Amino acid sequence: MGSPLRCGNVRKTNEAMRLIVTAFVGVVFGFFLGISFPTLALTRVNLPSSLLPSIDLTYLEDKYSSLSTQALLNAWSSFKGVKGNSTPATKSNDTKIWVPTNPHGAERLPPGIVEAQSDYYLRRLWGNPNEDLTVKPKYLVTFTVGVEQKKNIDAAVKKFSGNFTIMLFHYDGRTTEWDEFEWSKRAIHVSVHKQTKWWYAKRFLHPDIVAAYDYIFIWDEDLGVEHFDAEEYLKLVRKHGLEISQPGLDPSRGFTWQMTKKRDNSEVHKDTEERPGWCTDPHLPPCASFVEIMATVFSRDAWRCVWYMIQNDLVHGWGLDFALQKCVEPAHEKIGVVDAQWIVHQGVPSLGNQGKAVDGKAPWEGVRERCRKEWTIFQDRLAAAEKAYFVATQHSNSTDSITN
Repeated sequence: MGSPLRCGNVRKTNEAMRLIVTAFVGVVFGFFLGISFPTLALTRVNLPSSLLPSIDLTYLEDKYSSLSTQALLNAWSSFKGVKGNSTPATKSNDTKIWVPTNPHGAERLPPGIVEAQSDYYLRRLWGNPNEDLTVKPKYLVTFTVGVEQKKNIDAAVKKFSGNFTIMLFHYDGRTTEWDEFEWSKRAIHVSVHKQTKWWYAKRFLHPDIVAAYDYIFIWDEDLGVEHFDAEEYLKLVRKHGLEISQPGLDPSRGFTWQMTKKRDNSEVHKDTEERPGWCTDPHLPPCASFVEIMATVFSRDAWRCVWYMIQNDLVHGWGLDFALQKCVEPAHEKIGVVDAQWIVHQGVPSLGNQGKAVDGKAPWEGVRERCRKEWTIFQDRLAAAEKAYFVATQHSNSTDSITN
């Protein structure tokens, strides 16, 4: 027979142990039950302010934001010996900024999916996309054309190898007549009535669109190319380090500038002597750092600068040839005329005939008047922009000096 006192003590001890074990199991169960559900953001709970008068909910959420649902889930998975490979759950209205330096408008995209550039390579409607291109052209040539010059353009295009993407800008709106040429089926055709090549260039030759090409030829339609080969031309361009260039012009035809006149027994020239008083500096246009805009060839980097300089509303491009030197450095070494590959400027006034007769003037007269007016406007804008920049720079420097 045991002692009654001792039995009572044992019973009380067992009950105490049961209470402790029960409490411990409850705590553990509650902990794992809690982490099995998403964290409740206090700021999203719609509670009357009178119930929590002294609690800053935003502060609480920020302070303990490091203890995220995902972290707790990962801990729970590790406890169970399971690797968590799932990505964080995001709600449809969540905004995530992946890389602030992504192109404007693409900040919400992961950088690996961003395609900042495009191209004019033709794609199939079927098959594996990776097998679409058997050849990737390295150069782009554009002509601004009317159908009356299609025979001349056909001869010109044949001077450009398969390394070139061919692009035609149709100012007369007629494109089907070009189907007689086999190469036309592979060309890019853009048709808008009565527009110039610089209007087209500003809208369809953005630097990010043509970034796939090492060189961009932006040519008129009235060029004779009997003595021209595009691949040989580019060999000389690379040899002499030209970023902006043009073929020499046949000296037997009319020309305005001495700089663009072809020279015999020369591969390339980069300067010339003009009429007295025309050049304030031997390194500046039109004595150097100068080509005309009829048959210009740009490197990829030079074109990126020139494109930004083209004015959206000034469509003829007059004045650009004097400003091209701002886009390369040193300009008198990187702008030049290729003599060994030369062309004939035929001077066909086809675009001029697309004008409109006003106040008794012929259509071409109105076009020529607009060209001269645009030249003046462009010069004034460029001078004003440079002046404003220098004034702002001087003011900033003066302010910094006073502050220091």
